[in-house]
Amino acid sequence: MNVNKEEIREHIRKTYSKVATQKSAGCCAGGCSCETDVLNFTEDDIEEVSKKIGYSTEDLKSMPEKANMGLGCGNPTAIASLKEGEIVLDLGSGGGFDCFLARKQVGETGTVIGVDMTHDMLKLSRDNVKKLGYTNVEFRLGEIENLPVADLSVDVIISNCVINLSQEKNKVFKEAYRVLKNGGRLLVSDVVATAKLPEDIKNDLSMMSGCIAGAEYVENIRNILQETGFINIKLTPKDNSKEIIHSWVPNKNVEDYVASYIIEGSKAKI
Repeated sequence: MNVNKEEIREHIRKTYSKVATQKSAGCCAGGCSCETDVLNFTEDDIEEVSKKIGYSTEDLKSMPEKANMGLGCGNPTAIASLKEGEIVLDLGSGGGFDCFLARKQVGETGTVIGVDMTHDMLKLSRDNVKKLGYTNVEFRLGEIENLPVADLSVDVIISNCVINLSQEKNKVFKEAYRVLKNGGRLLVSDVVATAKLPEDIKNDLSMMSGCIAGAEYVENIRNILQETGFINIKLTPKDNSKEIIHSWVPNKNVEDYVASYIIEGSKAKI
């Protein structure tokens, strides 16, 4: 791509600020054409998209306005098997949807931390947590390559279609490893490349903010996890991945190059 990392990061930040401040869903959502940065969705559209990527009707109940914007490529809280009392960290927490689902599982004795680099998303998520009255869910401003989280402090890390947006995925996974407790686990849903991306896709900024152009080759992800120190690594494509990806960009056959995957790993107990 002929733009630098900061330009890409700023484009992504502006795109998701627009998503946060408008009645919209971003390109990391089923049904969104990445030829435009933002597409207006109805509540029914968002519900349909959310169910397609793995959320249940029960998950969608009793959420504050715009906590769920139809973003993502899976449901990380469904695979994380969260336990009461655990400390959960969500990378790229957006409006707080997955954090609030995690809170239901970890209960009053657990803690949920969301990190997002977008001021408007942070404001939205903080407003939402006030509406819910949770005292053990907090949202921090930060980048996933440099987490504002202490060493060895988190039981579980989740993330939904965010790591692909980073230009420094090695740093993301190193930071995840740093903040995880010994025995902690990483369970994320993300888009990965399964074939070499065409140059016109790789160099399209809207495809970058749309969770396509930044996808890393799946075996490279495995290697990064191994080199970082993760064990019990699993990379599993979602059964309906082609349907999800095709709905984002119907006219470019991007589902031939990228897929929605569940990425799992854990940190050894000492």
